[in-house]
Amino acid sequence: MNASADPGEKAFRSHAPGHWPEVPPEQWNDWKWQLRNRVTTLEGLESRIRLSREERAGVILSGNKLAFAVTPHFFNLIDPNDPDCPIRRQVIPRMEEASVAPWEMADPCGEDSHMPVPGLVHRYPDRVLFLVTDRCASYCRYCTRARVVSGVGEQELHTDFEEAFRYLESHTEVRDVLLSGGDALLLSDGKLEQILRRLRSIPHIEFLRIGSRVPIFLPQRITPEFCRMLQQFHPLWMSVHVNHPRELTTEVKEALWRLADHGIPLGNQSVLLAGVNDSVDTMKTLVHKLLMSRVRPYYLYQCDLIRGSAHLRASVAKGIEIIEGLRGHTTGYSIPQFVIDAPGGGGKVPLNPGYVLYHDQEKVVIRNYEGKIFEYPEPPAAAPIAAPAPRLCPEAASGEA
Repeated sequence: MNASADPGEKAFRSHAPGHWPEVPPEQWNDWKWQLRNRVTTLEGLESRIRLSREERAGVILSGNKLAFAVTPHFFNLIDPNDPDCPIRRQVIPRMEEASVAPWEMADPCGEDSHMPVPGLVHRYPDRVLFLVTDRCASYCRYCTRARVVSGVGEQELHTDFEEAFRYLESHTEVRDVLLSGGDALLLSDGKLEQILRRLRSIPHIEFLRIGSRVPIFLPQRITPEFCRMLQQFHPLWMSVHVNHPRELTTEVKEALWRLADHGIPLGNQSVLLAGVNDSVDTMKTLVHKLLMSRVRPYYLYQCDLIRGSAHLRASVAKGIEIIEGLRGHTTGYSIPQFVIDAPGGGGKVPLNPGYVLYHDQEKVVIRNYEGKIFEYPEPPAAAPIAAPAPRLCPEAASGEA
């Protein structure tokens, strides 16, 4: 299956109120109303869209793995007549989730084995992942933490906040804390402010990050008051998660601009998903809309080996093909780094097209996005730092700087 871009998806659109025409704007724009009125049942789904046999079976089975829930805002993005709709593939369970390949894992990133205290993952030398809640606004069917989020997984998240704070205070090598879960933005303003303030009181923690899909699933959450609260804790960065151009609605763009206006740098992390964004055209539309939303494309992840996700997993070769189709064909700001989170806890490993053709002690031979070949000399080991100017291979034409 290969997703292709719909020209109409280049525009920012509002889909409200969609399936909820009776709801007045003041309720629709209340993020707590959105949470209370999520679609969470088979009956709620079938009253709004026609399910395929695979989807109906998947919803029935979903309580054994990962809860099913979709906010009204995000639900309105689903094409009710297209079982291959890239939005519904992300959030509506399918019976394929019950099939587990031998290489799939409950904890594909090896987080549990790098958890010195409950809820705190210390896998990289100078940074930690702080799991502050096990709930999300909507549940992605490829969730890498399906084992602990939503309340129906095989494990429960028991974060010990005081023990985590004490660990961070005693580990002076930690300079960067990423809040995630679940989704940290589902916490109340007061609770999140309390956590951020405590972290900011630790002198060696230089900056804070939040990973969230709430601005996409629940843009109503990004109120001016909330943004002013976050503004107290700079430098504070946020990574959002957008996979398909349709997700960037008018409301989402406004929420992202509001965050940016309050000084929060924004990056995007996409997951490469079969039938969702596994084409150059779709990804190019997505990254262009992200830049227009003041979000820098950051990572494109190969889908983790989470149990029951094979139907959503595109090939590594497809990810490299997408990066090749972006590099040189659009602005460098819009090109994410394609990575695999190495199975079992090896961390992020970057993957790129084969631009280096040959490399020895004397030279590196490279190709550009047009396939033209260039040679760059390596400085002699005993020579001063100053190196000779680069020269082209005889057969190569001038390339782009």
